[in-house]
Amino acid sequence: MASLREIRRKIKSVKSTEQITKAMKMVAAARMRRSQASILAARPFADKMQRLARGLALLERREAAAAGLPAPAHPFFELREGGADLLILIAGDKGLCGAFNANVLRAAAEWLRVRAGRKTYCIPVGRKARDFIHRLRGHDVERLAELAGVFPKVAFVHAELIGRAAIGAYRDGRVSRAFILYNEFKSVAQQRLLTSALLPVPEPELAPETAVLPDYGFEPRRGELLEALLPRHIKAQLYRVLLESQAAELAARMGAMDAASRNAKDLREALNLEANRTRQALITKEIAELVGGAEALAA
Repeated sequence: MASLREIRRKIKSVKSTEQITKAMKMVAAARMRRSQASILAARPFADKMQRLARGLALLERREAAAAGLPAPAHPFFELREGGADLLILIAGDKGLCGAFNANVLRAAAEWLRVRAGRKTYCIPVGRKARDFIHRLRGHDVERLAELAGVFPKVAFVHAELIGRAAIGAYRDGRVSRAFILYNEFKSVAQQRLLTSALLPVPEPELAPETAVLPDYGFEPRRGELLEALLPRHIKAQLYRVLLESQAAELAARMGAMDAASRNAKDLREALNLEANRTRQALITKEIAELVGGAEALAA
């Protein structure tokens, strides 16, 4: 049985831990509110750009098929067979956020396992993703770029750096497809793990062959417009994904620190109860010794 001094030392330690986790929860909550506002502001533009680009992808592929061309005019719409895949892996810079990092890294390991034996490229974002790629063994993975220390202060310049590396590898033929693996922010209590296609630009989801597309007008010429629009679309999607992952990480950290604070409180209360019982037992023992001594003297 632990002594009263040891129990009080444990209570002090648990109380300090509880104060730290409460402070971390408050910091994560404040940052998450700002990050949530940023993602809600960025989503409408990114969604509009995505719908426009996917509609253009369907239009270009239909026109190329009707004209008997092997591929659409713009390379971002070209469906390439074979070749290497690129994974843009987005995880956190720090831990203490529950299963946030573990889930995305486990999904990345499965993504690489399916492509075992094939050349793959990767752009890790976040220290956890970077360390995961550095520790890989048995996979032919080449890093095109890496970013660490960007959360929770994501800026559009980070999306430009990733987009420039991904677009360059796609244009020069090293990469035939590009994917993003990240956690999407759904709510404070829910994050969803997603793997989305980035390049070539996918068609609209559930679009039937007879889907009616808008009658697009191009000014200036189509090629010039697409060349200016599509790289901006890629970078806008990357920026949205970075903001999604940032908000999801902060929400996960807030939830994890809240659970840790509750556990510390429960443990502290249990230790307080144990300390009171130990103190009561000591007092009872002392009283019994005093009574026994008085009885011995009286006899």
